[in-house]
Amino acid sequence: MSEELIHTTVLLHEAVEALAIKPDGIYVDCTFGRGGHSALILQNLGPNGRLIALDKDMTAIAHGREWNDRRFQIIHSGFTHLAEVLGKLGVEQVDGILLDLGVSSPQLDEAARGFSFRFDAMLDMRMDNSSGPTAAQWLETVDEGLLTEVIRDYGEERFAKQIARAIIVAREIQPIQTTGQLVELVGKTVRTRETGKNPATRTFQAIRIYLNQELEELERVLPQCVAHLKTGARLVVISFHSLEDRMVKHFIRDMSDADKLPRNVPIRASEVPKGKLSLIGRAVKAGESELQVNPRARSAMMRVAERSDVA
Repeated sequence: MSEELIHTTVLLHEAVEALAIKPDGIYVDCTFGRGGHSALILQNLGPNGRLIALDKDMTAIAHGREWNDRRFQIIHSGFTHLAEVLGKLGVEQVDGILLDLGVSSPQLDEAARGFSFRFDAMLDMRMDNSSGPTAAQWLETVDEGLLTEVIRDYGEERFAKQIARAIIVAREIQPIQTTGQLVELVGKTVRTRETGKNPATRTFQAIRIYLNQELEELERVLPQCVAHLKTGARLVVISFHSLEDRMVKHFIRDMSDADKLPRNVPIRASEVPKGKLSLIGRAVKAGESELQVNPRARSAMMRVAERSDVA
């Protein structure tokens, strides 16, 4: 594990510490990436421990398959299929699950992936670039109404309507196939933006989230995580977007509350039904020392919950 890779792994030690690793436990890293979290989990596991990693990115899978550790297994799958993957492996419950959401640094830094407006490359934006339409292909056919909704809702962009109209008009003249084209188009449409922030940031984010169904997949996987956690096992989620964090926060809150009883019902405290999750601590953000090394960590938010009822 290189120092560079460790430095770009957000909340590395905080996340693994939050998992409260048991040496002989079974753990799932739902978003392997380049293996920063997985490597540290393996360091904390004993010879009888087990780590299952998932990723939909074939480059990440290729990297993980180079690891020579009998305790480690990597599966090419999006985390929305967590229950199916564990079922095929004969694993009913695990001791901890980690979700590190969003796009990884290697994906952002590889121009050909089309995630970043820092490079002029083909508009791809697929986390699993072995299937599905590219961003360029989607922009060729999407109607103006849906495009406006995507940019507004997933990018929280107040100029969504103007950007969508500009894209529709521009594609009638020439297909929008590169990141450079989209950046230029949005830049001409959005005249004001936060200091130091590219005008296309929110639009790129919105298209990426929609294209990869990131919020829908998060919504589907969270209940699967709870169902496969042993009592006392931890769920650790790192998010990079307010919409993701809000979803995680509300899910943990709702799962922490058992069925509500009417007021003044005569019942002993020991008889009050418990929720399935217990919140562990407060939300954690990257510290100043990490931000100096990895500025991309500035939007990271980590939330931790523990399976609290009898599984």
